[in-house]
Amino acid sequence: IALVAGPAIVRTGACQHLVRLIEAGFVDRLFAGNPFAGYDVERALFGTSLGISLDLAFARGGRENVMRAVNAIRQAGSLGAAVKQNILNSGIMHACVRNNVDIVLTGSIRDEGSIPGATTDAIEGQKLLREKLTDVTHALLLASIRHSLAVVSMLPPTTKIVCVDIDSSAVERVVEQQPLQSIGMITDVEPFLRELADCLTGSKVSQ
Repeated sequence: IALVAGPAIVRTGACQHLVRLIEAGFVDRLFAGNPFAGYDVERALFGTSLGISLDLAFARGGRENVMRAVNAIRQAGSLGAAVKQNILNSGIMHACVRNNVDIVLTGSIRDEGSIPGATTDAIEGQKLLREKLTDVTHALLLASIRHSLAVVSMLPPTTKIVCVDIDSSAVERVVEQQPLQSIGMITDVEPFLRELADCLTGSKVSQ
């Protein structure tokens, strides 16, 4: 089971629901852009995403927090090392490391700072995606139009796909790539992940 994750998962406070799915064994491989990892680490270390807390307040340090988060991982050497050194002890990246989820991060020229382990070469990133998608049987594409389009174009025709995005045009663009095995849902990613985690893990978290 592969999951393509967009930054909206972090920004909407849906991290805890994805962590529950990871801990319950429902995610084998996570595909994301470099910023997703940066924002998740920022949330874990500083309680913000792009300098904004979950209650939409600007935090002290503002957008500097994401660079502080990236530099903390760089200083540790990797996400795995940061978890081992107890620098990173919560969040999605932490859950992936602790539960042996294969993390596939790709960067772009727009990134503010690269997480160690992220592939920054576009051609190498495409090769890596193709390699990591060959054995995927189910793909969940969440709030990440660019990564979702890249991944869906490389998936085998037998892979079952669910695409979730609040933007109807984004869902339509992804589903039309593989119309026979895709389901599209136009909704916010936080309530979707919350209900999915509740159903699959049999437990609920207080809001």
